[in-house]
Amino acid sequence: MLVSQLDPLTEHQVMGICNLQHSSQQAEEALTLGLEQLYHSLMGSIAGGPVIHEMQQMAVALSKLANLEGFLHQADNLRQQILHQLPRILTVRQTARCFLVIGEYNQRLRALSSLWASHGPPE
Repeated sequence: MLVSQLDPLTEHQVMGICNLQHSSQQAEEALTLGLEQLYHSLMGSIAGGPVIHEMQQMAVALSKLANLEGFLHQADNLRQQILHQLPRILTVRQTARCFLVIGEYNQRLRALSSLWASHGPPE
């Protein structure tokens, strides 16, 4: 998405962006896999059955929700690492343009989310 919005890139910049994209995709896949495992584990804890006492179920579920918070922090850290790597790859002008494009994209996502939320759930 961003590459098409930037000035022509050097071969070194293209390689840097490709490497950053590859490493971030690997990290995202690992986070997604861990999140899926946590989700299934959480669902198993909630639907524990009659053998497990309700308070024990809640305690286990709450501890797993705390793990979810850890995943959110890891995802935020990944985004920050990517943003910190871009200025090392791009020129100042390209970096500024990149951040403007990211800001516009996030603004459009927020507008779309607000529009979606204002329509409410389908009936």
